[in-house]
Amino acid sequence: MPQDQYAHHRSTMPGSEGPQVYKVGIYGWRKRCLYFFVLLLMILILVNLAMTIWILKVMNFTIDGMGNLRITEKGLRLEGDSEFLQPLYAKEIRSRPGNALYFKSARNVTVNILNDQTKVLTQLITGPKAVEAYGKKFEVKTVSGKLLFSADDNEVVVGAERLRVLGAEGTVFPKSIETPNVRADPFKELRLESPTRSLVMEAPKGVEINAEAGNMEATCRTELRLESKDGEIKLDAAKIKLPRLPHGSYTPTGTRQKVFEICVCANGRLFLSQAGTGSTCQINTSVCL
Repeated sequence: MPQDQYAHHRSTMPGSEGPQVYKVGIYGWRKRCLYFFVLLLMILILVNLAMTIWILKVMNFTIDGMGNLRITEKGLRLEGDSEFLQPLYAKEIRSRPGNALYFKSARNVTVNILNDQTKVLTQLITGPKAVEAYGKKFEVKTVSGKLLFSADDNEVVVGAERLRVLGAEGTVFPKSIETPNVRADPFKELRLESPTRSLVMEAPKGVEINAEAGNMEATCRTELRLESKDGEIKLDAAKIKLPRLPHGSYTPTGTRQKVFEICVCANGRLFLSQAGTGSTCQINTSVCL
């Protein structure tokens, strides 16, 4: 508008006592609520900071790790006793040099070897009643790599130089056994027995039974047979006794002698006949019947 009209307009406005002041900000209950929330936030920050420091102190957080768990270049090092509530997956578990490694469980400890398809190939279970191993083959070797024991579906191999059986009842083999030598400990008896079946010893180059410092006994209930198909049976001893051979019925005239001769029947039976001036075996052929 023109300048004269603007001046006229200002002159016609009612006069005021002084300049008007407009208050800018938060007042009243809003201000009190803001201060309360700010104070509450500061308290929460201080409590959170105190809890964080307390957790760091209790859990023993350091640059190298947490508590007994240390982070090294080769992996994780855990000191002291540890408890795992879930399965543990690791490439290698070992103790510190000079210390033993213990696995403890209230029920059992199971070790599984898996393939790429997570199928169990080998399993070792140690429980309160037994130790079970599942796999295609089981081997026990020495530090140098010599085989001591091996077992699979086909055979069981004992690679040690000596196998000792300490049981009072010995060892029971339901089937055959193949070994180059069977002997007892010094000053102990060796007994081979088959209570209900036969006992067979076979070898392509011979079977040798030797008792260097004692007696050797072979007993049976019915028959004891010594058979040689292509060779001979040799009894080599300073004294050979056959105390239970039957006696013939012939008695020569004159003084009764205590000298006998051994006679053989056609069926191979042996008997004793009182010796005379000639052979008395033909007279006592009744024993062969």
